[in-house]
Amino acid sequence: MVTSGNSDAVRYAQASGGGSAAENADRIEWVNITLAFLPLATPVSDAKVLTGWQKPLTEVAIIFAEIRSRDGFEGVGFSYSKRAGGRGIYAHAAEIADNLLGEDPNDIQKIYSKLLWAGASVGRSGMAVQAISPIDIALWDMKARRAGLPLAKLLGAQRDSVRCYNTSGGFLHTPLEQVIKNVAISRESGIGGIKLKVGHPDNQQDLRRLTAVRTELGDDFPLMVDANQQWDRETAMRMGRKMESFNLVWIEEPLDAYDVDGHAALASALDTPIATGEMLTSLGEHQQLILGNASDVVQPDAPRVGGITPFLQIMDLAARHGKKLAPHFAMEIHLHLAAAYPSEPWLEHFEWLNPLFDEQLELRDGRMIIPARHGLGITISEQARRWTVSERACGKRA
Repeated sequence: MVTSGNSDAVRYAQASGGGSAAENADRIEWVNITLAFLPLATPVSDAKVLTGWQKPLTEVAIIFAEIRSRDGFEGVGFSYSKRAGGRGIYAHAAEIADNLLGEDPNDIQKIYSKLLWAGASVGRSGMAVQAISPIDIALWDMKARRAGLPLAKLLGAQRDSVRCYNTSGGFLHTPLEQVIKNVAISRESGIGGIKLKVGHPDNQQDLRRLTAVRTELGDDFPLMVDANQQWDRETAMRMGRKMESFNLVWIEEPLDAYDVDGHAALASALDTPIATGEMLTSLGEHQQLILGNASDVVQPDAPRVGGITPFLQIMDLAARHGKKLAPHFAMEIHLHLAAAYPSEPWLEHFEWLNPLFDEQLELRDGRMIIPARHGLGITISEQARRWTVSERACGKRA
């Protein structure tokens, strides 16, 4: 006598041709890595420029990965660098890409480990993992497309939209009058919050700009500030106390990204939440931040930490320790990840990357809407192709 369960198993084996999962698995046949440079219309300056550590930002390096499987599934992912490093990330990604050929694209964790070991001599953080990011993100994109789902739904979305705040209109190079105009434009477009850059060498200049923006927004509209790591501990504490009256959602990167103790002291002393983490480039670095109670709001960046695979581990750790989540940059990726976070997150809005993709994300009532498109829901634009300066393909494309 055959049980119902065994009968189901027999029917499945017949439908699939029998054999093991490995024998019936799809395989990666083609990988393409490209490097493009996205020009910015206006040179951008934050506190790191005003303090002399960096030059104004004029372009963003974008590293794309495109993957195709034997069964005809495709995935696309990207990483980036806002200053030096883009060519290095591309070179390492191109160097390790052929390790994917013949692998089952569904075995993302296995592939991730294989790529880490392929470049083990250059470490497991920084540029080494940023080179894995576009590949890992492309594999997750493919997995969701295979399932016929938006990536957020594949991951288990907690919500259909995410609160969204704008950063690009409040940089320090922007005159205050224009900042105020940008604030008005952002609100009219459906933005749910505004982030203002601070960290000017003249602290009073920061307070004047902050006062003007808060006056424009009113007392209750969500407002954040970002010092881009340019305060020392004493200045951060003093400025943090002066900013308590502005009803801020958070103070971002008041100190050096690796100053866990300093951030923890601020988080303990101030009523305003402390946010940081965007510059960290590994799960281990985020563990130090979270376990050290160094922030109220964690800000991981999937392209910087090595892709979606480590980002999900960071997200799980943050949730277990009661942290808020506000991923940095790359809203095209982070919208899907933030949608799966247990507590209400924030998403950072930058329109800079819009020319890279044929599709655009939708803002409505202060929130970014998860698109119905499968995977990440993005297609590389012809403009991005024209900006490409280097390309390496391996395997064969049907």
